[in-house]
Amino acid sequence: MTLAATASRAADFPGLVTPDGARWHYLDTAATAQKPQAVVDAVARALGRDYATVHRGVYARSAEMTLAYEAARRKIAGFIGGAEDELVFTRGATEAINLVAASWGAANLREGDRILLSTLEHHANIVPWQMLRDRIGFAIDVCPLTADGQIDLDAAEAMLTPQHRLVSLAHVSNVLGSVLDVERAVALAHGVGAKILLDGCQAVPRLPVDVAALGCDFYVFSAHKLYGPTGIGALWARRELLADMPPYQGGGAMIDRVTFEKTTFAAPPGRFEAGTPAIVEAIGFAAAVDYVAAIGLRVIDAHERALVRELRDALRSHNDIRLFGPEESAGIVSFELQGVHPHDLGTILDEENVAIRAGHHCAQPLMDHLGVPATARASFGIYNDSSDIAALLRGIERTRRIFG
Repeated sequence: MTLAATASRAADFPGLVTPDGARWHYLDTAATAQKPQAVVDAVARALGRDYATVHRGVYARSAEMTLAYEAARRKIAGFIGGAEDELVFTRGATEAINLVAASWGAANLREGDRILLSTLEHHANIVPWQMLRDRIGFAIDVCPLTADGQIDLDAAEAMLTPQHRLVSLAHVSNVLGSVLDVERAVALAHGVGAKILLDGCQAVPRLPVDVAALGCDFYVFSAHKLYGPTGIGALWARRELLADMPPYQGGGAMIDRVTFEKTTFAAPPGRFEAGTPAIVEAIGFAAAVDYVAAIGLRVIDAHERALVRELRDALRSHNDIRLFGPEESAGIVSFELQGVHPHDLGTILDEENVAIRAGHHCAQPLMDHLGVPATARASFGIYNDSSDIAALLRGIERTRRIFG
């Protein structure tokens, strides 16, 4: 598929039209992606004519829905190069990290241990570890960034010690779009005997991911950033790690046998999926994987990187705009318009049918590092093209006129 064909995919997305029928220039895909009609239809079918519970009913429709639900797990696991018994459904990447912290972390981290994060991490990859640290007493080290906003793996190499039990890093920054050198990060972590978790929320919708080839231990991502539904995500973990991890929550579905004296638990991944699962959302998740796979992640990555270069080149020509992050980034451009708070810029752009993200992007330590309270962020998806950039630039020019 060509770049132009990818851009024309906007017609597949019913949300890209305003109530009065105009084009909505949606540039906030890093927050959440719009949904293609194929996903909307899959969710509607699963919630309507196909709906039944899974794993419990002996009637035909329940059995059929169980097969579809587990087929979704198999498809999503395969999409990132994993096996179905290594993929746990969660409410999102945030819950996936919390699961690892509460289960693997609580069982394996002790006072005197250390873990390594980076300056650019999303709050979801900071706060769960702080909460666990406050209970257990291990130390959190923070890897700095290079001048262009990459995780500084030279610094990480100097910081890592045998006391480090875990390295937990973003595969792609949700603010800067910088892409981690995963091969080196994995080698550094394993070189001191640490496990490594990768936050793949921004990577999975944009880059080919093969967890087996990457060599990581844990990988988390969300459906809604991959053009799928909200309320569901996934934790991939090595089979042997899952087998040794205690349950995260208790209740139905995650048990083998319950008595008032003792409970035994199901094998992974069921052990970590207490209660009635997000059945409809899993079906939509798989439909999103089908949609993205049909286009091809290498095509999507090339398309988004071309748009990033086009936007950065346009913004660089104005001396009142400060750009953040590396020149080559994965679908994300953060910037500051001098003298205008990003919230004001975002409000004016909204009047022009342009949607960007304005704020700290759940990355306040990174904002402190950049020396700003917030940034404006434009992030691209399958459906974007140069007309969206042109609309953004018109909106920025109008903002300049308003603010003098």
